[in-house]
Order: sequence, then structure tokens, then C-alpha cells
Amino acid sequence: MTTRSARSAAAVRTGLVAALAAAVAVGSYSYFSDAATTGAAAGGDTTSSPSRDNGGNGDSNGTSSSVAPFTTADVGACLTWDIAADGTVSNFQQASCEGQHRFEVSARENLATYPSSEFGRNAPMPDLTRQAQLREELCQSPTLRYLGGRFDPVGRYSIAPILPPAEAWAAGDRTMLCGVQSTDASGVPLLTTGAAAEQDQAVVAQPGECVFVDDSRSLRLVDCAENHHLETTSIVDLAPVFPEGTPSVEDQDRHLQEVCTQAAIDYLDGEENLYQSTLQPYWGTLGQASWIGGSRSVNCSLFHVNEAGGFANLNGTAKGGREALLIDGHPPAEQPPRNPLREQPVP
Repeated sequence: MTTRSARSAAAVRTGLVAALAAAVAVGSYSYFSDAATTGAAAGGDTTSSPSRDNGGNGDSNGTSSSVAPFTTADVGACLTWDIAADGTVSNFQQASCEGQHRFEVSARENLATYPSSEFGRNAPMPDLTRQAQLREELCQSPTLRYLGGRFDPVGRYSIAPILPPAEAWAAGDRTMLCGVQSTDASGVPLLTTGAAAEQDQAVVAQPGECVFVDDSRSLRLVDCAENHHLETTSIVDLAPVFPEGTPSVEDQDRHLQEVCTQAAIDYLDGEENLYQSTLQPYWGTLGQASWIGGSRSVNCSLFHVNEAGGFANLNGTAKGGREALLIDGHPPAEQPPRNPLREQPVP
């Protein structure tokens, strides 16, 4: 890639970055019943209601003294459960935070003490809209305190409540756990390891993975044979590059232009292969809120700009060469020969 084309790639990336500014939503609600996982409206986090299989010893913490709570998990505990192919949840139990888990508890609430009769003995379980409100009212602040303020609002973790399973609620259990989890595009909690406050919170794809940017500006991983807009070439940790504090977007761009151009060359096994692909390097940057919240990594990717100035649809992987790649349904345009090539030494 020439200096001119590198500058062009940077300019195009700057023009498209707004399309990804809101690409990572805070999450989407889904509700775990005893039978299945059901997706709900986007725009919040995931609310979970575990199965009765939980392994708790049934003390009275967080509920009526006459009703055993569905779990004894408290602040700092981690939880995990199994999810079958049909969405059925089972084996809800506490787990080591150092090992695989799906949820880290940041607060434990007793809705029976809520200053109204809303959650009384015969009250129905809150619907998804009310659960979203409870997340804001009761979970947001204690979770931010628990994390020491280290929370990226567009990062890999989302704040969520867990309510009792239906039969425990009907019996009078009003325990609600607040915590953090990482979810997939459907809102299903993923297995993670390590305490959330100690992790890089950036959402990144792995090299070789392909990403589709949908109409709502959400990013999702797809098979590279399907329509996609970005092919990931590398993950860049910016922490050692900017040890003094939050870097400006301009400083990140200056660093990443060279790094991501080289990543593209390495990924495709040579600058000539990058030239023949007609793709250009693309990279993400971290805003101030994300940096302060604990994100440190970004992706380098490959993309192609369409005639309208947006992302072209890609099919196949650039690693397979021109024959394996389609750009908006067509093979890459024939490139004119160059002399000298970048790899060739100048006499």
C-alpha cells in the first residue's frame, strides 16, 4: 500500500467511523424461564431468571424470613448455569470467578422491602419493561461502585438483574441479584473468566473473524462466506502505547494507521496480496468514556468502501486471494501492474 492509499484509507475510515460509534449497544433484554430463553426488546441488558436447580442452602438473606431464597450468592460471588440448544436453563450454581461463569454479583436486593405493595405476597413477577426499570433504579449505582467506576458502557459487559424462578417467586421469594455479564448478539450470557473489574472491557473480534454491521449499527460476527463488512486482521492493545492516560482519537489514528496497515500486509502474506485484494485497512478507536471504563484494545480489519461511501458487502475471505473474494457481488477489480513493488528494494 502506498502512502497515498494509506492516507485515503484513513480518510475513508474517519468518514465511516460514525456509523460504528453506537455499534455496541448496552445489551438486549432476554428472560430465562424454566423452559426457554425468550428474546425481548433491544435497548437494555439481560434479565435472567434461573431454574430451581441452584444448590443454595436456603437462608433468609434477601427475602421473607419464612421463604428460602433461590440462591445464597452475595456480592462478589460468580454464578453459572447450563443452556441447552432449546434455551432450557439448568444447573444454576455458584462458581469460582477465576473459572468459567456467566454472571458476577455486584449487589443483592430484597424487593419485599421496596416502598410499595408492588412486590407483595401475591404480586406477579415484573414484566420486562419493569425489570429494565429495576435495573436502572436498583442495579446501576451499586454495580458501578462495585466495579470502582471501571465500566465501559459500550464494552463487553452489561449490567443485569437476576430474579427468582417462577415457582420461587410464587412462593414469596423476592430476592434480586444485580451484576455484570457478557452476552452474545441474542442476549444470551456467555461464559467468561476472571473478575470483571480486572478485565479489558473492549469488545473485539478475533483475527480471521468477519463482522456484519446491520441497519441499527450493531456489530455481529458472521461466517465469512456470508455478507460482511469487516474482516479482522489483528487485536491491538493500546495500554502500553498510551500509559499516561486517555489518548485522543487523533493520537490513536496516528499509531493505528501504521500498525493496522502492517497487520493487513502480514495477514495477507504480503503487500502485493493486499494491493490485489483492493481492500483497505480499517481500525477502531476508543472514546474517553470507554478508556476510563476499562477498555484498552481495538481491532484492525479489512474493508471496502462502496460508491455511496459506506461499507461494501464482502463474501469470502481475503486470505483466499482474489478468487475467493466477492465485493458487492463481484470479484475485486483488476489492478494495474506496479513498478517497483513495495517489497522490492529501490536500486
